[in-house]
Amino acid sequence: MSSRQWTIAVLPGDGIGPEVIRAATAVLQDCAGEYGFQVNLVEFPFGGVAIDKCGKPLPRETLDGCLKADAVLLGAVGGPKWDSQPLDRRPEAGLLGLRQALGVYANVRPIQLRTALRGLSPLRLNAETEIDFEIIRELVGDIYFGAHTTEGEGDNERASDLASYSVPEIERITRFAFARARRRARRVTSVDKANVLATSRLWRRTVTRMAEGASDLAVKHLYVDNASMQIILRPDQFDVLLTSNLFGDILSDEAAALAGSIGMIPSWSAGDGPPLVEPIHGTAPQLVGKDMANPCGAILCVSLLLREQFHLREAAEAIERGVDAVLADGMRTADIAEVGTRTVGGSQFAAEVQMQMRQAFRQRRTERAQPA
Repeated sequence: MSSRQWTIAVLPGDGIGPEVIRAATAVLQDCAGEYGFQVNLVEFPFGGVAIDKCGKPLPRETLDGCLKADAVLLGAVGGPKWDSQPLDRRPEAGLLGLRQALGVYANVRPIQLRTALRGLSPLRLNAETEIDFEIIRELVGDIYFGAHTTEGEGDNERASDLASYSVPEIERITRFAFARARRRARRVTSVDKANVLATSRLWRRTVTRMAEGASDLAVKHLYVDNASMQIILRPDQFDVLLTSNLFGDILSDEAAALAGSIGMIPSWSAGDGPPLVEPIHGTAPQLVGKDMANPCGAILCVSLLLREQFHLREAAEAIERGVDAVLADGMRTADIAEVGTRTVGGSQFAAEVQMQMRQAFRQRRTERAQPA
C-alpha cells in the first residue's frame, strides 16, 4: 500500500456494534475525502454473528483478512444468545484469539472528561481539576490466556484459572508505557497486587528495575485495590497507568464512569501486527434497534487510528472537535443526557458530528485558498 492508501478490516460484531461502526466509518470516509487519503473498508463476520454464520467466532477468512489489513476496526462482541456456548467457542474467545494472532500486546485506553460533560462526572470536581490519563493494559497475557479447568461434579466441582507472566512480557509492556509517558507528563503508576500474587511480585520487580534506567520518568507503584480507590479520590494524580490484563480490564471500566459514560471511551491496541481499535463498551443487547447507542467511543476510535497509526494529527483533531462541538450544543445520547440538554438517537448524533466536521472542512478550504 502507498502511504496514503490503507485497507481497514471492519468487524461490526454483535449487538450495537454494527450501529456504532456505521457512524465511525462514515466519519472516516469524510476525513479521507478532506485530507486526501484513501481507505478500503472490508467487512468480515466476527463474534456471535460469525458463530451463527460459520460455526466459530473467528473464522479463518476473518483472521486472514485482519492479518492482511493495515488496521482493524471492531464494534463489539457477545450477547445472551451465545452465553451457553463453551468458553472456547463463545464470542469473547474469538476476541482473545484475534488479539493473540495480531500480536497486539499493548492496549491504550484514554480516560478524558470532555469539557461539556463535566456535570456528568460522579465526582465533586474543583474547577481546576482535569481528568486526562491513559491506562496502558497488557493485552495478551495473564489469567485470560492461561489454562482454564473444571473438574468434578456437584459439591465436588472445582475450577481453576492460571495467571502467568514472563519477564520479557512485562518488559515489553513497560517499555511501551514509558514511551507513552514521554509523550505526556512523564509520570507512570504501575498497578499490581505484589503483596499477594507471584505474578505481581515479578511484575513489580521488573518495572522497578526498568525504572532505574528511566531517570527522566517518575515511576511509582500502587496495589490494585488502592489504585481503584485513588481513581475515585484523586483522578488528576494520574498520567499513565501501567497494568496487567485483568487489572486493566477492571480499572478501565471504573475509570470510564469518570468520563460520563463507558460509551465515550475508545481504545487502541498495538503490537507486532495491524493495530486494533474498538470502543470499550459491550454489545448492549437491550439497545439494539432502538437507535440509542452512543457512537462517540467508536468515532473517537477513528481519531485514535488516524493519529497513532497513520500519523494524521490534523484529521484526528477535526474528529475530536466535531464531537466536542455537538456536545457543547447540548445534544446528547441517552447515556450522557442531563437537565437542559436535548436527547437524540445515536444516528442523529453521528450525523451532527459529520455536519460539524464538514463546516470546519469548508472553513479550512476557504482559509487555504486565501493568498498569504
